[in-house]
Amino acid sequence: MADLPKGNAAIGQSGGPTAVINQSLVACALALKKLPRVKKVLGMRHGVNGLVKDQIVDLGRVREAHLREVAATPSAALGSSRDKPDRAYCEQILASCRKHEIRYFFYIGGNDSSDTCRIVNELARGSGYELRCFHIPKTVDNDLMLSDHTPGFPSAARFLALAFMSDSLDNASLPGVKINVVMGRHAGFLTGAAALARGEGKDADRNGPHLIYVPEVPFDSQRFVEDVERVYARLGRCQVAVSEGVQNAAGAPIATTLVEGLDRDAHGNVQLSGVAALGDALADLVKKNVKVGGRAIRVRADTFGYLQRCWPDPSPVDAKEARQVATFAVRMAARGELSGSVAIVRTRNKPYVSAMKQIELSDVAGKTRHMPGEFLDGHNNVSRSFVTYCRPLVGRLPVMARL
Repeated sequence: MADLPKGNAAIGQSGGPTAVINQSLVACALALKKLPRVKKVLGMRHGVNGLVKDQIVDLGRVREAHLREVAATPSAALGSSRDKPDRAYCEQILASCRKHEIRYFFYIGGNDSSDTCRIVNELARGSGYELRCFHIPKTVDNDLMLSDHTPGFPSAARFLALAFMSDSLDNASLPGVKINVVMGRHAGFLTGAAALARGEGKDADRNGPHLIYVPEVPFDSQRFVEDVERVYARLGRCQVAVSEGVQNAAGAPIATTLVEGLDRDAHGNVQLSGVAALGDALADLVKKNVKVGGRAIRVRADTFGYLQRCWPDPSPVDAKEARQVATFAVRMAARGELSGSVAIVRTRNKPYVSAMKQIELSDVAGKTRHMPGEFLDGHNNVSRSFVTYCRPLVGRLPVMARL
């Protein structure tokens, strides 16, 4: 083991909660407790926001049995934060690290969390304060660079596969058009995962979702209406999966072209998650433009919203890898690394095997990964290669039987 500084370790959670983010939290805490140079393992309440406000909890005082119960519980047990610290904010974070004798800083989150680690690490080095900063990956969007996939995504993908399975059966029982809006501002991995609901049997080509729209492919409202009309004419029904972040050829979110007055967050981003505006607007578009016998057809829309993130039926692969990325980050610290992030590398697809790899914070910070072209099939579907990529991540899915 390297000659490590003696001091406390801090762990925080950032961004959207997931079904397995607490697996990472607990695995990190338990691994840190075994490092002789770590005096206390501190949890930051609501991420760095809590750290700068001295809202911290001594995780060393929590019984291990209770920690393991927390690990199996969805959501962010310490509370999360949407803060995107700039350099001045990171100066406050570093000051708090000094105050609490924190020498090891672990932040569980997406690309913004990685950027926070990067800035704090640079400030610490520049000031001569010995601090090791490590990013533990997490995001249901699956949009972190250099990773095959990210913890949180497989469980959310599992939820979507099951939700679309049951919803497709509902749609078949009372035929009509059903539009489901899925999370994904810039990347369509989650929406694409709905394709797993089709299954592999003889009815796969008739099972929903029949149309899939992702942000990587420009969305055309007129073409969308024609797609729905064509599927409805063939099957007498149509189930649609659409990313909340679908955009037109000019790069404008479709939600902003169909709906006025959408709220924006502190960073100027239009609020897309948790609002029904896009689904309602697309449903209205179909009602007005698709007629059978001169009459409007039955159309309904749902926005899955935050349900996707923390459903308490995680993918077994996801739970395991969420622990592995955290323990790998602690091992990086134990061998003397000053900073870094973790990427999941797929070494075999069938049977599925993965490994953890150290990457630079700058490889992840502030960057967004998009679905590659080979995962797309035309303008309204995902490819077979995407289904092959996604299937081993979500765990066993039930077989749905029909008469």
